Amino acid sequence: MSLIPTFQIGLWNAWIFMLQPVVTTVIFLRIAIKKDLPSPDMGTADSSLTEKIVTYASKLILLPALIYSIFLPLKLGTMWFYIGLPVTLVGIIAGAVVLVNWAATPNDKPVTSGLYRYSRHPMYVSEFVFFLGLAIATASWLFLLIGIFFTIVSVASAKEEEQITREKYGDTYREYINRAPKWIGIPKSEGN
Repeated sequence: MSLIPTFQIGLWNAWIFMLQPVVTTVIFLRIAIKKDLPSPDMGTADSSLTEKIVTYASKLILLPALIYSIFLPLKLGTMWFYIGLPVTLVGIIAGAVVLVNWAATPNDKPVTSGLYRYSRHPMYVSEFVFFLGLAIATASWLFLLIGIFFTIVSVASAKEEEQITREKYGDTYREYINRAPKWIGIPKSEGN
């Protein structure tokens, strides 16, 4: 990885993959609006200013990342690319599965099936994998730092989202919290 990346506009730049988080965000918002879900952006009554800033920062980081990706070439034909591409694709596929899980869940129930059995925040996990893979495929320290920043603000947003979801779904969501790992792991059986 180079400290100062090579900037050049081209067809085989990182922007090809950065379309995924943009499209995912748009689709997710359409599903959330259709399901009339509360938005973490609105916050809860006890949301602090810091929590609201963190929530907005997680969305705003996508714009500079998208702009940067236009000028960031993929390291085609190198070990960086061959390692980063499969990691990036795993993140993209997991993000698509999460959207399907959201769309398939009835409006009056929290999303608890599919990848949500193994993580209460699989979208954030898939985004971390995506950014990590893209940072490797482009051999860019700056993109890795963008991914780390995005992950940090996403972790902070998760607390707010869980509070909103607990308020909306009550005991059903509390039972789910007891079964499903917060980030990634094997779910506990219902009897435990």
